[in-house]
This record gives sequence, C-alpha cells and structure tokens, in this order.
Amino acid sequence: MSEEAPVGRVVGTEDSTPLLFSVALAQEQYLQLDDVVVTVRPVPGIGPVLTSGVVTEVRARHEGASFGSDVFLIADGVLPAQVQEVAEITTTRVEPECYVPPTPGSLVRRATGEDRARALYFDQMALKVPVGLGRDGEPIYVNLEFLDGTRGGHVSISGISGVATKTSFALFLLYSIFRSGVLGRRSVNAKALVFSVKGEDLLFLDQPNNRLDDDLRAAYAKLGLLAAPFASAGFFAPPTPEDLSGRPHVTGRTSGVTAFWWTLAEFCTEELLPYVFADAEDERNQYTMVIHQVAARLRREATPVGDGAIAVGGKVLRTYDDLVEFVSDRLTDEDERRDWAGPVTGTGTINAFLRRLRSSLKPLRSIVRGDLTDAPGRRVSTDAHQVTVVDLHNLPERAQRFVVGVVLASETARKEAAGPGGLLFTMIDELNKYAPREGSSPIKEVLLDIAERGRSLGIILIGAQQTASEVERRIVSNSSIKVVGRLDPAEAGRPEYGFLPPSQRQRATLAKPGTMFVSQPEIPVPLAVEFPFPAWATRLSESAGDPQRAASTNGAARLDPFARLPAMPDDEDDAPF
Repeated sequence: MSEEAPVGRVVGTEDSTPLLFSVALAQEQYLQLDDVVVTVRPVPGIGPVLTSGVVTEVRARHEGASFGSDVFLIADGVLPAQVQEVAEITTTRVEPECYVPPTPGSLVRRATGEDRARALYFDQMALKVPVGLGRDGEPIYVNLEFLDGTRGGHVSISGISGVATKTSFALFLLYSIFRSGVLGRRSVNAKALVFSVKGEDLLFLDQPNNRLDDDLRAAYAKLGLLAAPFASAGFFAPPTPEDLSGRPHVTGRTSGVTAFWWTLAEFCTEELLPYVFADAEDERNQYTMVIHQVAARLRREATPVGDGAIAVGGKVLRTYDDLVEFVSDRLTDEDERRDWAGPVTGTGTINAFLRRLRSSLKPLRSIVRGDLTDAPGRRVSTDAHQVTVVDLHNLPERAQRFVVGVVLASETARKEAAGPGGLLFTMIDELNKYAPREGSSPIKEVLLDIAERGRSLGIILIGAQQTASEVERRIVSNSSIKVVGRLDPAEAGRPEYGFLPPSQRQRATLAKPGTMFVSQPEIPVPLAVEFPFPAWATRLSESAGDPQRAASTNGAARLDPFARLPAMPDDEDDAPF
C-alpha cells in the first residue's frame, strides 16, 4: 500500500458498502474531486483486501451546529464546534476480489505510483494511449484494445460547440495514438480520415503552433509525447465554383491542398445518385424507388467520352446541370417515363423526385463535373498520408452530406477488400447531422454499418456532436470510449449520459475548455482529464511555418515583383519612378 501519509479515516456514522464509502478528512488534509485513494482491511482467511476508489463528492460542515445562524457564534468562539470535511468515494477496484465494505476507522491514503495505476487499471493495460493529465497532474490513459477493435472500438465525444473543444480533443487523441508508439509496427498502416466543417482550422495540422513554449513541451513530455505537428498530413478541398482550372476553394492555405470532385462518368457508373438524396426525410417518401431506378438506368446507358463527361441517348453531358436537365426531360416525356421511373410510378411521385433533384443543382454543381481536366489524385484517398483532412466548410450542407456519404462508402469498400490488416480512424464532426436518431438515409446506413461491424474491418469511428441524445442510439451504444466536455444543463439530464455520476453531470455544465470526462469499459468511474493545447497550428495566425505565408492575408507568399530582375550596379542612379 502507498507510503503516503493518511488523509483520513473511513467514516463510522454513515453506511460503508463495497462500492461506496465515505472518508472523514484529518486536520490539515484535503481531498478534491477525482483524487484516487486506497484503504485496506484484513479479512480472515483471505488476508489484506485493498479497496481503491475515486473521489466523487466532497462536503464540509460544522459539527455541533444546529441552526444556520450558529456559524456566526462559532466564528466568534461563543459556540463550540469544529469543521469536518467528508469525501464520498466510489470504488473502482477491489484486490483481491473479496467485496467487503471498508471498516469504519480504517486509514485512507492518497494513491500514488503503483497504487494509483492499480486503482485505475493502468497496470492491466498492455497498450496505453495517453489522453491527458488527471487532477493530480499525472497521466491518464485509455486502453488501446478498446480503440483498435481488439475488445471494442469507436469514440463518442459530446459537448457544447465552441466550448467543449471536441475537435481539439479528437485530434489530440489521434496524435497520441500515432505518436506515442503504442501501435508499434501497425503505425505504418494506420490512417485517419478527418472531415472538417468549421472553417479552415484543420488545414494547418502539419505546421507547428507559434504559441508552443517550454511549458507546453513539458506537458507533452509528461505524457510521453513530442510537442510537434502531425508528421504526415494531406488536405482536400472542393474546387472553386465557376473556375475551370480546378483550383481548390481555400483562402488561408494555397499550397499543399488538392481539389476533389467526382466526374459525371463516376457519378453514373458508381450509382452515386442516392447520396444526393441524403436527408433523413428522403427515405420516407415515395420517390425512393425512382432514385434507384434512375441510378440504375444511368449506370447502364452512360458512356464516358473523356475528362469525365458522358454520352447518354446521343447527347454529350459535361456539367451536373446538363445531367439534371437530361433526367428531367426523360421523366417528363410520356414515352420515356415508363423506362426511367418504372411502369407504375405516378406523376406526383415523379414531380416530387424532380423537385428534390433540381434543388441539388446549386449545392452539387461544383463537385460533380465533366468540364474539368482530369487530375491525378483528385479522388479523396487515405493512401498517401497518415492523416487526410477533407475540408467541407465552403460546401452547402446538402453537398457536405453527399461528400461524407460517398467517401465513407468508398473507404469502407476499400478496407473490406483489403482486409483488417490496417486501421482507419474516421473523425466526423456534427455526427447528429449524418446519423440522426429518427429516419434513415444512405449516409446513416453507412455509419451504422461502421458502428456495428467496422471494428472487425479495422474502421474506427470518432464521432463528435453537441448532443448525443440526437444521434442514432446504436452508434452511441457501440462506442466503447465515451467523452464528455461542457454540456448544456438540459442535455446533461438525458439518459445518454447515465454513465456519469450525479456530481460529474453537474460539473459537466461548468467544465472549462480543455477538460473532458473520459469513460472506458475497464474503469467504472469516468475520469476527468485535461489535455494540452495543440502543438500544431489551428488557424493561419498560429502557423509557425513560412513567415511570409503566415503574414499574407490569403495564405499566398508576398513576393517582391522585382526580385527576379538583375541587380543594379552601385554607381547607377535610382530609377526615376
């Protein structure tokens, strides 16, 4: 047992159980929430039994006072009383497993070193991923076996947008997995696919943060990590609208970003039309059968003619607008309608389909193209880099759904064909938009497939959302690791947060940025962790990369237009302008 000085004794005025007991603190001693303690009692025939636990509540009161006003008499020395602090302890581990209550009067010590590791099951974790520091300033770990699919998989992160730092924690978790060495040889085939929907903040993961100082480096070193940016990162962004050069639609970073789009030929041959109708309410409408009928027809009849354009029915189509108009003409033609929509499809159903199809023109015309010169590497892929960021913030919400659905379906099919040899961590922000609790959609089906059998394929979902109560239950329930940041008080009362003790539910409503509550299967109590500030740039102003690019307003280097001219001799006069 720990050689630390006792902090108190097990209380005798309250019931002590094997799973919950209280400790009266000695003078000049204290316990704070999340501290780890250990006590021991002898059991006949078994020997000493160590009971370890985490402080989940602390209260202080005057013993000897009867009324609220007595506090003034006690302060003046008129009424005898003493201050007593009592800490509530939730048991995390009993060793050996003889579940007897700690006896009143037993000494209680703060757990450190091996006792702390034993109390939090760190001693049983063969592969530990550091996720931050505990309240005692020591590292907190997550068992990799619940992240890599061995015994579980998937991570659910919830919290208020802008306050809970969900994205920052998810990125730190990925960084820790990749850079802590816990993956060993598997790190070569471990990839991450990140969908970014909030500005261009994630386009600088490969550049150091200019706020990196010695204190931050020390915080990373305590976790066994090097404070550095992501070593291998690739970036994709949609092409600039109405620009036939295929330039990526970004402003803060103009180099190292690849434009992505799908050609009309791919749209037809891969039957991507269902992902255009990716809203949950689409599946509940009659025109669902029209979607699949038209998609199958396009796959059979579309013929590639170069640079992604297609020929259908004798017409060459080069833009998404052309394709929509062609389908509209076929569905409104009395002779063609039966072949394209089915023999028994009513006019109302066809019109509903066409209304939704036409409304997709503006969102999708920039990413479904047949008028751009085909470029190598334009398809989103995780092959070339360890971390692949897909920037979606410049796309309308409907186009974002299309991209997420198509990319996830493609990566899932690729991983299924390749086998479970590697790991693919897929990070999705605002998960409630893609997998809402109610309704169905092609994207939701892909996410459900990943949640239910993805770990057997080596696909791990890291989902972040403001409200876990609005996400499909099966996705949340299949997440082995649950993380909670700052919560709205109404949301904190939802059943989805039943894994949090009452005190932590209340604390989650006032948690500061950088503080998260991490729940994992081996530890019965969620642990409060503070993870360090990102060592990589999270915006252009934080980039410590090329100083000229960082000083530019649009990410382009400010070059001297006369720098390439020959130098002027010293005896020459200055130019007269």
